[in-house]
Amino acid sequence: MIRVLLADDHAAIRAGMRLLLAQTSDLEVVAEAADGASAVAATREHRPDVVVMDIRMPGMDGIEATAAITADNLADVLVLTTFDFDDVVFGALRAGAAGFLLKTAEPAELLNAIRAVAAGDGVVAPEVTRRLLAAFVAQPAPEIGDSGEVASGGGLTPRESEILTELGRGLSNVQIATALTITEATVKTHVSRVLAKLGVPSRMQAAIVARERGLV
Repeated sequence: MIRVLLADDHAAIRAGMRLLLAQTSDLEVVAEAADGASAVAATREHRPDVVVMDIRMPGMDGIEATAAITADNLADVLVLTTFDFDDVVFGALRAGAAGFLLKTAEPAELLNAIRAVAAGDGVVAPEVTRRLLAAFVAQPAPEIGDSGEVASGGGLTPRESEILTELGRGLSNVQIATALTITEATVKTHVSRVLAKLGVPSRMQAAIVARERGLV
């Protein structure tokens, strides 16, 4: 069962999402929040697998809340918003969101996105994917030598280099665990360390680094 927290300042939207998730056999809503600060507090209390996060909320907004949640590895965050402006998209992903989806998404798309994020995959709305990739590719990536060491941010261990390679191939945590014959928990630990050493906030950016450096 995938445990989900819904964070949105509109009660009707939360009710609609709760009803949608109630029709599934593998998704369970464990808490709701109407603003960013409440979302962070509820995440600490209930420890969901995925937080479905709105952006524009009173007080602490969704980007600030996402940063607080991901900084302490409390949960994975799927941003669900009406806004597809570049500053919103990039801000959410820089804050560590694992996915970005628009509220115009079909119900099945939202459910699959929650499942994908819970499985360790990244999800980006098709409407913003091209802009996102163009922006990330335009950024200078850390130099990675033949030994797999990163010029800035410290060196990757051989296992971390393997993890980075698998991220470049677009594998989820479950798939990486199977490929490398290690546990999913171990994969999550290695992924966190790779992101920290590369100085990037998301596995999607790490995948771009891996591809640019010829690791895949």
